[in-house]
Amino acid sequence: MNLKQIRAFLVMAEELHFGRAAVRLHMSQPPLSRLIRSLETSLGTQLFQRTTRAVTLTAAGEALVEPARAIVTSFELAASAVKSAGQGEIGHLRLAFTGIATHELVGSLSQEVRRTHPGIQLSLQSASFAMPVLDHITDGSFDLAFGLWPFVPQSIATSTISEETLVVALPHEHALADRESVSMADLEAEDFITLPHNPGSLTIERLHSLAHAAGFSPRVAQTAPDTWTILSLVGAEFGCSVTVSSVPRNVTFPKVRFVPLDDEQGPYPLLMAWRRDDDRPALHEVRRLAGTLCAQELCS
Repeated sequence: MNLKQIRAFLVMAEELHFGRAAVRLHMSQPPLSRLIRSLETSLGTQLFQRTTRAVTLTAAGEALVEPARAIVTSFELAASAVKSAGQGEIGHLRLAFTGIATHELVGSLSQEVRRTHPGIQLSLQSASFAMPVLDHITDGSFDLAFGLWPFVPQSIATSTISEETLVVALPHEHALADRESVSMADLEAEDFITLPHNPGSLTIERLHSLAHAAGFSPRVAQTAPDTWTILSLVGAEFGCSVTVSSVPRNVTFPKVRFVPLDDEQGPYPLLMAWRRDDDRPALHEVRRLAGTLCAQELCS
């Protein structure tokens, strides 16, 4: 059997008239008769009883009607799925984001994907450190990621979605909390709260670099597993912390003040990263939506 034979059979089963069925199928009667005969031959049974006055379904023909409809429906569903995938309307993407700096973007992107491309499923994964995420993109564990990276492998493509600057999180009653900006030299006597040391961490590396340039080694009094915990400790006056400018846009800590940190190397690009050879239409659509959201100043 083939789909053309099945479609011809179903139209004939509905019309029970070769002339009317041929019109619906946009063909002449002789090719239609040959299609029906070839189907009967392949099945080894007669599907229609033909007389000079009428055409009727045989018992075998009646038995074939529902399975034939199911075949056509399945084919149409398969064709629609393939078309939708090719147009980026369906797919499953694994999205990684680092810390709370991109929470607003990830939330808005998830909402926009659901609104405009309900057939695309996003699986979200938060990560404390950016560098391991690149390894997971390379090995296929993640498809797309947002983060701050000093460098990326050649196999990964990136685009800049916003720019970050450094800020210092201070207890709200700290003597420096009302400054328009602070230098690292102003923080020499402070205790610092950081994430655990991890190669490639922008904030940790810049903290040490700026402190050494100012002539001191930063005193790390406490490490914490994530930015939420760090800010809670800052609010409890355990110390201060260096973070990025998108953090205060994404969270509210009444007991914490964020003051710009003087840093001649900034600003730093917040990147969207994906495997260079991944050309799936669904990925392209999600990247396009993320770029559109940031162009609307969500990331600024």
